[in-house]
Amino acid sequence: MENTPTMQGELEKAEQARSQGNEGMARVCARRAAGIAARIFLTRHGVRVRRDSAYEALLRLAEFPSLSADLKRSAQHLTQRLTSGFVLPVDADLIAEARKLIGGLE
Repeated sequence: MENTPTMQGELEKAEQARSQGNEGMARVCARRAAGIAARIFLTRHGVRVRRDSAYEALLRLAEFPSLSADLKRSAQHLTQRLTSGFVLPVDADLIAEARKLIGGLE
């Protein structure tokens, strides 16, 4: 059986990475967790996400018409590209943003 990631498992990995000083991996895991929730939400609402990508699912979610502005902002934060100095261009805690988004989509 394929070892598929779970939202909770990815959030735990994100917290562990952060506690070890690996903020890059924390961002990746937070994005994956939120992407799982986004894909489930979009599928439930008849929106097809073509690629198996958390990033694409979050982009599509950020455009979902009836999603609250707060949840759209979380999805946008989770899809922000890093600057050339590898810094997130917004002041956001992506683990917290992922948790908020997951809770808001349930």
